[in-house]
Amino acid sequence: MKTKDKFERFSSCRGVAFEIKPRDDPFSVPKPPTIDANDSHGSNRFWLPWENFSKKIVPSSSFMQRSMSRTSSHFCDLDMNENEDEDEDDGVLVDIEKDYYHDKEGSFLQIPQVGSSPLPFLPLKTQSKREKREKQNAFSSRLSIILLDQGLFTVYKRLFALSLVLNIISIILANTGNFPYARKKAVLFSIGNIFALTLCRSEAFLRAVFWLAVNCFGWPWIPIRIKTFITSLLQSLGGIHSGCAISSISWLVYALILTLKDTKNTSPEIVVVAFAILSLLSISSLAAFPLVRHLHHNFFERIHRFVGWIALSLLWIFITLTVSYDPETKSYNAKTGAKLIKQQEFWFTLGITVLIVIPWMTVRRVPVKVTSPSGHASIIKFEGGVKPGILGRISPSPFSEWHAFGIISDGKTEHMMLAGAVGDFTKSLVSNPPSHLWVRGVHFAGLPYLVNMYNRVLVVATGSGICVFLSFLLQPCAANVCFLWVTKGVEQNFGKEIKEMLTGHSKEKVIIHDTTLLGRPNVSEMSVEAARKWRAEVVIVTSNPEGSRDVVNACNKSGIPAFGPIWDS
Repeated sequence: MKTKDKFERFSSCRGVAFEIKPRDDPFSVPKPPTIDANDSHGSNRFWLPWENFSKKIVPSSSFMQRSMSRTSSHFCDLDMNENEDEDEDDGVLVDIEKDYYHDKEGSFLQIPQVGSSPLPFLPLKTQSKREKREKQNAFSSRLSIILLDQGLFTVYKRLFALSLVLNIISIILANTGNFPYARKKAVLFSIGNIFALTLCRSEAFLRAVFWLAVNCFGWPWIPIRIKTFITSLLQSLGGIHSGCAISSISWLVYALILTLKDTKNTSPEIVVVAFAILSLLSISSLAAFPLVRHLHHNFFERIHRFVGWIALSLLWIFITLTVSYDPETKSYNAKTGAKLIKQQEFWFTLGITVLIVIPWMTVRRVPVKVTSPSGHASIIKFEGGVKPGILGRISPSPFSEWHAFGIISDGKTEHMMLAGAVGDFTKSLVSNPPSHLWVRGVHFAGLPYLVNMYNRVLVVATGSGICVFLSFLLQPCAANVCFLWVTKGVEQNFGKEIKEMLTGHSKEKVIIHDTTLLGRPNVSEMSVEAARKWRAEVVIVTSNPEGSRDVVNACNKSGIPAFGPIWDS
């Protein structure tokens, strides 16, 4: 057999065959070739740090390069436990028994000899030093991705700018007398922006919008450019949310300025309540600033929730006071119900209230069955089938925190979530599995749901990110989907049940690259090659921010539309 053939047999882009002799099991262990004791320094091989395979090697390729991305707190990281992999250190790894080591470039070199024995050790950087370095780089790396690496002119930022610019122009026109309706109804424009930003975050509303998008644009004859435009737009609605948030504050400031210039037609109570609402909206917006949200997400979530509720309550008080106040008598009229329902501000505020209340009306405490195939992940099972591409939220304490996970379901009697143990909550699922959890009955649609809009799709996932796509294997799907999963220790980390879901499929449809057996790959190159072989119309990736960015950029440069999670999707 030619060397090239051997190489291709080990490439995960050829399918899930990890051995020279083909078998049906995609998770079988490769039989490594023997080492020539006289191998030169330039041998293109690398050592596998795996219990019973410490003396074995497998051929290397361009796909088996060391990843430049570092581990993170994201649930889709390649490494499930960053303390496990010695090969993350920048030092060298040693196979003393074979008198070989490989450096950080992957070259397999012979250990220098002293007499008849190899040197007793080679310098290795300690784990603590690596962790210290990662902590120092984590902030700048992730913030850079949030603000810059995803592009200066992304769809998200364009929608943000468009929302803000349109509102600022309207304020300027109102102030110059060219938009008298806006000058008279400045508070209404502020409330209208709050309604728009709430709509962009309503999971019930967005579920309907995503469903309409798939059913209206999911036909085979619809051009790919239109489908990708719709995907970009739906994924980036957070830009409208942010733009309208700042715009609502701007309109409220403008309304307060006008009110203070005409104090004879208002009351001190109305002004005080308006200032209180302005302060709360400003606090909520500051808490959502990328820097704060990135470093203190739980703080952001609680501030956004509770401050928003208080502001909504004050908004009802503000509208009631405004409608019932009589400037001539300087008093309030208690009988203003008929007048109140005729006000546009009333209906917008009612709409905001309904959108906020709906998901909380579906919150339930339900029994769950939590199993942990390893210390790195847990599987949470619930009753009831769920459609593919849907996500759900769970919580140990509904007023404190909520966590979103992809849902795995065959659409029949139950569904499950796969949670990588990377945070306090997900680690507690492994160490102290609960018998009940709080859930939201309204499941929401995200980027994975839009797989249904295309004909041929490549989905790329690392780590536990595969969970959001597995339902497409278990249920009938209009799209023809190819799976590329890069992970570590499939059965060891995720259990036999997840492994069995991925078996029994063709090697062209399910590509599994187990980093324990095959080393860290170049996921970007693998994705481009797999997309070309599958003739994919689009690539959808779920990984950590660095990994998603690299795959999306590589595919786009190759002319293949690609989408991954954005920081505010």
